[in-house]
Amino acid sequence: MEDILRMVNICKDYEMGEETLHVLKNVSLTVRKGEFLAVLGPSGSGKSTLMNIIGCLDTPTSGDYWLHGKYIADEDETSLAHIRSREIGFIFQSFYLLQKQTAYQNVELPLLYANVPPAKRKERVNYCLSMVGLTDKVGNYPNQLSGGQQQRVAIARAVANHPSILLADEPTGALDQKTGEQVMRLFHTLNEEGNTIIMITHDPKIASHASRIVRILDGEISEGALADA
Repeated sequence: MEDILRMVNICKDYEMGEETLHVLKNVSLTVRKGEFLAVLGPSGSGKSTLMNIIGCLDTPTSGDYWLHGKYIADEDETSLAHIRSREIGFIFQSFYLLQKQTAYQNVELPLLYANVPPAKRKERVNYCLSMVGLTDKVGNYPNQLSGGQQQRVAIARAVANHPSILLADEPTGALDQKTGEQVMRLFHTLNEEGNTIIMITHDPKIASHASRIVRILDGEISEGALADA
């Protein structure tokens, strides 16, 4: 399988007065197309910074980054915005649904930004909502949905534009255990259908759903068995 993501010696520094904070330290990471990868680490480990760089929400201080064969490190903000909309499907702990938009309209949003024709938009939105089991909720607003249903709408929105990577940040963090397990089963289904998933989490139990785990601590990453975490 091809590499969908490759990072080599990624560093991220922040200037704190007269001191420099080294948040990421020579991080190298390769993700193959169709993988389900968990990045596991505690608060303050650098995992959110790594997620932001993977998702083109931030740029590294140094190092090389290729996403779907494209060299990312030198891209300007306009190009990064285009890459985010086309290549990355974001799934967040807090859902980030538009409260005045229905489930259908929330899922349709990335397709509108991508100028997908109306007929194809309708077909794709209905397919994505069916995939997450919400065909009966297309007209509901977020405040009319449970937390699990809102996260499923967010997942449908994330996959709507056929992104190269689904990037999930603590996707079960706002859900109870039972609902979280349902969302993880949906992730398995998406992965079985060929979607590449990178999941950021602090929870070893959630990380265990992935087919590969990378641990991050103090800005450095390593691979190893979950039992060693």
